[in-house]
Amino acid sequence: MPPTSVPGHSDTTYETTYDTAFPRDESAPRAVYDAIRDELLLDGRSRLNLATFGTTWMEDEARLLMAETADKNLVDTDEYPQVADMEARCVRMLADLWHAPDPARATGCSTTGSSEAAMLAALALKRRWEHRRRAAGRDTERPNIVAGANVQVCWKKFCSYFAVEPRLVPLAPGRLHLTPEMLAQYCDDRTIGVVGILGSTFDGSYEPIADLCLALDGIERATGHDIPVHVDGASGAMVAPFLDPDLLWDFRLGRVASINTSGHKYGQVFPGIGWALWRDKEALPADLVHHVDYLGGEMTTFSLTFTRSASHVAAQYYTFHRYGHEGLRRLHLASRRTARGLAAGIAELAPFELLTDGSELPAFAFRLTDRAHARGLHERGIALAMRARGWQVPAYPLPAGVSDTWALRVVVRTGFTPRLAALFLDDLRQAVRTLGGAVPGVVGELEELVPAVG
Repeated sequence: MPPTSVPGHSDTTYETTYDTAFPRDESAPRAVYDAIRDELLLDGRSRLNLATFGTTWMEDEARLLMAETADKNLVDTDEYPQVADMEARCVRMLADLWHAPDPARATGCSTTGSSEAAMLAALALKRRWEHRRRAAGRDTERPNIVAGANVQVCWKKFCSYFAVEPRLVPLAPGRLHLTPEMLAQYCDDRTIGVVGILGSTFDGSYEPIADLCLALDGIERATGHDIPVHVDGASGAMVAPFLDPDLLWDFRLGRVASINTSGHKYGQVFPGIGWALWRDKEALPADLVHHVDYLGGEMTTFSLTFTRSASHVAAQYYTFHRYGHEGLRRLHLASRRTARGLAAGIAELAPFELLTDGSELPAFAFRLTDRAHARGLHERGIALAMRARGWQVPAYPLPAGVSDTWALRVVVRTGFTPRLAALFLDDLRQAVRTLGGAVPGVVGELEELVPAVG
């Protein structure tokens, strides 16, 4: 990396050997800042990243609160009681939003993201199962958890890290997530729980949580196996309450024991915060909660981490009060409308067909038609061509059962405007024309396209 000495930058020269060795000497702060900032220019532009569900836009006031609370240790509740109280208030607000039986006495916590929240909820399921087995004088070997093959990787990590058998139900053409009729084949007396996904990472669809619960009711009547449900609402638990209030998926269903979500997805906070909530105190075994007193006062903790900045909790508290129910409904409705409009535009392009249309999460998946594949086009080529214009669009094979099908996915978040959607559609047109230009017949199929979304 050449020395930094540019008009407008620090006059102090800063050199690096690309970190092949730990630096020997100190450097001027501005020089180091300038060098790192310049290197970060090579990263993609976050607002054009349609691969991530993570928030890429926040108001200046929220950014300022994050900066002002970055030095506060969230776990040190004795030193920073107001931040701790804000965390508890957020838990109560989510409990109210998700119809917990007693929101005023809600049981939950913030986490570093929904992956940690999901693991905490799964640990509670496992421990509850172990307690029940021991009380009945039975062994606690070979626990399993049932979910669709479309689960996020955090569930595979949980099973690997905590010795639980993952029973992942394969998908099938026309069935891209877990459905109730599949449960009886996979659940037994060693099943600690069933995971229902409210917003699949692969295609944005909601699994039928209420129907899964009904199927488990039937299994209990037939076998006596009382199997709880955990809802992985990493994205959807921050969308459905505002856009689909009549959808039954949350604590209104008696079999739902816990829910996780990401505050840094549709909760409007930059990456770094998740939430785990339980139906009540009984759903979270007391022996998983630890007590510490070496930070100055006695406090309880249940997490896979310890020291963590309070900045994300402050930002989440801000977004809840800044937007409220109606504000979040407005933001998410705008995203859903943009997603559905863009999906409709893509559906009109000859080489593509939709897998989902953005009518649940403001996200959708689509693929090239078999005819386009036969003429030499592939989803990976589309993704690379779009990246040349700055768009980050993931191309990936679908999970087990339909793994021979590739998909492209678009996630619409606050900040992705209808104008950007129109530009995306124009660039997608051009990408197909460019890639198909040498393939006879492909360009001809593109002559009648719908107008750009606007």
